[in-house]
Amino acid sequence: MRKKCMKKQWSFFLCIVLIVAMALSASGCNGSSENGGDKASAGQEQTDADAQSDSKEETGTDAQSDTPENTGADAQSDSQTGTEGNVLGEGNTQFNFTVVDQDGKETLFEIHTDKEIVGEALQDVGLIEGEEGEYGLFVKTVNGITADYDKDGVYWAFYVNDEYAAEGVDSTKITEGDTYAFKVE
Repeated sequence: MRKKCMKKQWSFFLCIVLIVAMALSASGCNGSSENGGDKASAGQEQTDADAQSDSKEETGTDAQSDTPENTGADAQSDSQTGTEGNVLGEGNTQFNFTVVDQDGKETLFEIHTDKEIVGEALQDVGLIEGEEGEYGLFVKTVNGITADYDKDGVYWAFYVNDEYAAEGVDSTKITEGDTYAFKVE
């Protein structure tokens, strides 16, 4: 009878250990605890922040860029709009502008201007450069990235509201609520 009692106690003990192990395992799977996260997830967040900072240094899209237009108020606005420090220009009119490079990497800008034409506003803040041609401005460089059709077979395509633009950037009027983009194609 003593052996039977010891077996029941041993089974009970193992059952309790198993329940505790499962509870600890389940609470560790969500990646955080009630007091703000464990050390592993905090370390991961720091690593992610470091990687994002390194990426900005490589692309030159840091909030404290060479443009004098970037101020503390702009930086606060960036976090709300997702432009990550890329607020350029001054003026009463605002629009979002996206650059998509050959690798598909998107960079979002918030442009402030008093200009009426998209191309003028983008040239004013130094985001686009090109040559005047038979059909208007032929954009070759956007955000410091040159697309040369003669060399690489790619060019900068202009989009309005995610649709290929019907007019060139130098004749497209800024319309409130519209988004504009240049994509390498």
